Amino acid sequence: MAVQFENEVVIPVGDATLDGELQIPQNATGMVLFAHGSGSSRLSPRNQYVARVLHEAGLGTLLFDLLTREEEVIDSFTRHLRFDIVLLAERLVTATRWVQTVDAASGLKIGYFGSSTGGGAALMAAAKLGDEIGAVVSRGGRPDLASAWLPKVKSPTLLLVGELDSVVIDLNRLAMGRMSAPAELHLIPDATHLFEEPGALEAVAHEAGRWFKEHLRAS
Repeated sequence: MAVQFENEVVIPVGDATLDGELQIPQNATGMVLFAHGSGSSRLSPRNQYVARVLHEAGLGTLLFDLLTREEEVIDSFTRHLRFDIVLLAERLVTATRWVQTVDAASGLKIGYFGSSTGGGAALMAAAKLGDEIGAVVSRGGRPDLASAWLPKVKSPTLLLVGELDSVVIDLNRLAMGRMSAPAELHLIPDATHLFEEPGALEAVAHEAGRWFKEHLRAS
């Protein structure tokens, strides 16, 4: 499906700004905000690929940097901000509030796609916003990092983990047990944590598209 609205955007966060990329297909049925993992950015090839698949499914996307340019420089040395789930969740909530003011996204139900530590941030943000978030998909995520917030999540949640990523599988199973919202754990066959195996990322994108199409609807 052709993208009708595409724009490089700047999202204000206090006195700073976050760089983003907003794309919305014609007659979109939902809007998905991406929360990337530790050490990644809006330019992540994996998330860019998933976003393209979601566009084909009629879903808008917002990929944005969770850290400012100055913070990214600091984090490249300290590596502590990428694990600050409270900060990352706050940034995701701020981006959600911002996209709700964009005319092209008006009326679209919002979902979150989180990867690695971004999976924890997405669930914490979803817990904060309640019914405003229609669905969450976590790819190789760390929902355990949002442990105290998991019982408060209302959004239907899909946890996608590589079949060979045994440690993260266990963490996701424990996290799902703390959730009262509808949740599913889906293992991607023969995949490891980064989903670099042939067909693994395609399976992730397919499952994410299916979940968002099922749970997001234009209101």
